[in-house]
Amino acid sequence: MAKIVLGIGASHTTLMNTAWQKVDHLDRAHQFRDGLNEASRRLAESKPDAVVIIGSNHFRGFWLDMMPSFTIGVGEVISAGEHGTPAGNLPSHAALGQHITDQLLKRDFDIAFSARLVIDHGISHAVQWLVKSTECPIVPIVVNCFAPPLPTLGRTRAFGEALGRILAETSTVGRIAVIATGGLSHQLPFPDWRAPRSDDDEFLAESFRVGRGCWQEFEQRRRSIVVNAPPRLNEEFDQHLLELLREGRLVSLPDEFSDQELITTAGNGAAEIRAWLIMAAALGYQKGEVLAYSPMPEWLTGMAVTVIDAH
Repeated sequence: MAKIVLGIGASHTTLMNTAWQKVDHLDRAHQFRDGLNEASRRLAESKPDAVVIIGSNHFRGFWLDMMPSFTIGVGEVISAGEHGTPAGNLPSHAALGQHITDQLLKRDFDIAFSARLVIDHGISHAVQWLVKSTECPIVPIVVNCFAPPLPTLGRTRAFGEALGRILAETSTVGRIAVIATGGLSHQLPFPDWRAPRSDDDEFLAESFRVGRGCWQEFEQRRRSIVVNAPPRLNEEFDQHLLELLREGRLVSLPDEFSDQELITTAGNGAAEIRAWLIMAAALGYQKGEVLAYSPMPEWLTGMAVTVIDAH
């Protein structure tokens, strides 16, 4: 039987790689980065045999020609490598990914899987800053957070609870860590592809439709739209979310917020908190520790790092 040894929840941003010099003078930027380094240290100390990384897609690996709610990597994992994140093949634990997929299907979850999964910084940021040089094999789980309709918070919670039971029962590996990446409050200028309202919206929605194999052709204008978007943070929401995790009460998130209320309260980027909910559920909603919280309008996001030491 396997043991889940550690859970980590961490925000992500490629602006850490491309624009660090603009925030190097800010203590809160260093506090967040220090939090990542501490979480990475604890991950290495826990000596996992595999790391399950739950994150989102930002339209560099998944497109509107096929957009599943949950996708599990069961073979080769290839990172798009945008904006300083790792590029190319990443160490993958295919056997564990296949086991998770098989067992979720037996529990009546209709799961997509990929034997040649292309991921972006929604997964690779965690490899870069948390898994780092340990070369521990990963199982990526990509959750649709930006192409509505999205999986409901309730379904996401059930997914995480089932994932936790499956990981605990597996004999594929001995020690497993679970990382959730994304959030907290933030608003990306990603349109609802079903109802674009501006020329930029039309451009982005079209890139979401046709970007497979040619996403780089859209990247210059797309990057400009994103980095010049006005920040929208909700520090009160972020602190509440972190308190739920600290107290082991993240289970209540779908009961406190409807799917639309979450976005209205904390921005469309808060949809990525689904990853945190899955991680917390997989660890049985044990109490966690907040290593860092830094509201970073310069990065458009409320940034946090948390850990759950399993026992």
